Amino acid sequence: MSVVQPDHQEDLGRLPAGILPGHDIEAAIASGVIKLSADPAEGQIQPASLDLRLGDVAYRVRASFLPGPEKTVAQRLEELSLHQIDLGPGAVLETGCVYIVPLMESLNLEGNLSATANPKSSTGRLDVFTRVICDHAMEFDKVEAGYKGPIYAEISPRTFSILVRPGSKLSQIRFRLGSPSHSDEDLRKLQEETQLVSSADANIDNGIALSVDLSGEGDGGLVGFRAKRHAGLIDVDLKAGYDVDDYWEPITSRGSLVLDPDQFYILASKEAVHVPPSHAAEMVPYNPLVGEFRVHYAGFFDPGFGHSAAGGSGSRAVLEVRSHEVPFILEDGQIIGRLIYEPLIETPQTLYGQGIGSNYQKQGLKLSKHFRV
Repeated sequence: MSVVQPDHQEDLGRLPAGILPGHDIEAAIASGVIKLSADPAEGQIQPASLDLRLGDVAYRVRASFLPGPEKTVAQRLEELSLHQIDLGPGAVLETGCVYIVPLMESLNLEGNLSATANPKSSTGRLDVFTRVICDHAMEFDKVEAGYKGPIYAEISPRTFSILVRPGSKLSQIRFRLGSPSHSDEDLRKLQEETQLVSSADANIDNGIALSVDLSGEGDGGLVGFRAKRHAGLIDVDLKAGYDVDDYWEPITSRGSLVLDPDQFYILASKEAVHVPPSHAAEMVPYNPLVGEFRVHYAGFFDPGFGHSAAGGSGSRAVLEVRSHEVPFILEDGQIIGRLIYEPLIETPQTLYGQGIGSNYQKQGLKLSKHFRV
């Protein structure tokens, strides 16, 4: 039963709460719940999310903003826009600047169908701060049930300037029917049944904990990478186009790492992560009580990530880390984030890693797809 067929309001009430799988996202596009200004791109529909594509223009703005309940994003752009940039021939978005880009996708949500956005994994690993905003929004990356209108990407490159064009995909969106349960009790049961993380004694408290691996075991003691400041431009659509040494410094460690607030780091979790086909996962924002740092800009884990049947046994979470304000000592095994798991309304027809261009299945410590391994 699809949630997006005509006259489906009665059906919506009978369906369980949960995340829409890819085939229901495809049906939502066909029925106009999700509107596209161009045909879907190859690989745009993921097992439990939809990649969002940049439109034709970008607006350089003075500062980040939320439109608030009384205004649209377009109205705020009239007040705050400094310059309009044609993305058609390809355009550079510079570090330290904030841009607003209308997306090729718009929404016509009905009933209790809402949405949440996040940067794509490759975007987060480039330290490109990206959030989705919509008209009358009071929060970033949240689209309330019943919203009808355009959506926009706010983009702020932090370390590398980037080259983008219409159709470039920096963000992704996940659709949620109702309010799915994700209690710690449910997580404990799911951990027992499917082993969500490889830890023998999983720490479950408002999500399941992930810890950072700074042990320096194997690979010459490599534990991560530190981004080089003032490095070159990166074309976000170019895969395996850049040498690692031109953009990153390897980090070796034996148990701890001092995070410099002016630096961006790529690290990895100790635990292998497993997302069973019945669920989708998200890394929730860091808890400021455990340290002054932000972990993981790109928080979505699709069903099938780390799933052995989809070729992902042993997949670790890659962590994008930036300290706040002051240097901070990160210790091996320190908890740095928590995963929340939510059920899907149906099992997806295709899992992460099953021939859909998934770049990070069965990963260890890994940079974004833009770099040659």
